[in-house]
Amino acid sequence: MLMTILAAGAAAPAGDNPYGLIPALREGGLISQVTFGILVIMSIVSFYILFTKLFEQQKIMNQAKRVRQSFWNSPNLREAAAKLEKNSAYKQIVDDGLAAQDQHAQLTDPVEAHDWVHGSLARSEAAINSKLGSGLAFLATVGATAPFIGLFGTVIGIYRALIKIGAAGQASIDAVAGPVGEALIMTALGLVVAVPAVLAYNWLQRRNKSIAEDLSAFSNDVLGYLASAGSVKPTNAPARAAAKPAAATAAAAPKRS
Repeated sequence: MLMTILAAGAAAPAGDNPYGLIPALREGGLISQVTFGILVIMSIVSFYILFTKLFEQQKIMNQAKRVRQSFWNSPNLREAAAKLEKNSAYKQIVDDGLAAQDQHAQLTDPVEAHDWVHGSLARSEAAINSKLGSGLAFLATVGATAPFIGLFGTVIGIYRALIKIGAAGQASIDAVAGPVGEALIMTALGLVVAVPAVLAYNWLQRRNKSIAEDLSAFSNDVLGYLASAGSVKPTNAPARAAAKPAAATAAAAPKRS
């Protein structure tokens, strides 16, 4: 949207439209140009963060699908982890859990294995969630400050309009149209930058929450597997789905006297 406004403002020559974006910035001076530049940089960085975070989130979501499909079919965690991608978030959790289990035997203080492994898995989850949340603070900052930066440009434009009125001695349209138009442009740009940033922040936060829930469930499954020496592990969804019809058939079968 911001790029559309910029293209529209640059399309019209200054001689044909003396009240367009480029003439307004030229007349506004250094303050207006710096304000406009800050808003443009905020918008570019916001969209960069949005697309990069969507890519990271989708990558972890695809990893979660593969884990649910085949991970627990392996004979042990080490072989299962070896089949995952090298930089997989789920592989990181499994590797940290196995490392904590190996380290527990080297502890001199008596610490329960469950607590030690659980703490290691929790730290691994926190590291992944922290990486996913990086950059979101910038989106929140843009959403909160961009309207006020645009308002600052508006105040400067109105101030220039009042100076022209005072210098001219009368409130003519020629004296105030340019500065007031510049002020309105800055207000609009502030909103154009802020609204997408707020929407992106809320959307990415919701997706991060969903990913964190999946990681927490997987971490709990890994903890149960390690604490039970492989006796406890989740069953695959297809197996559960297949078991339900079988149970229903057995319940529907008539009893013979």
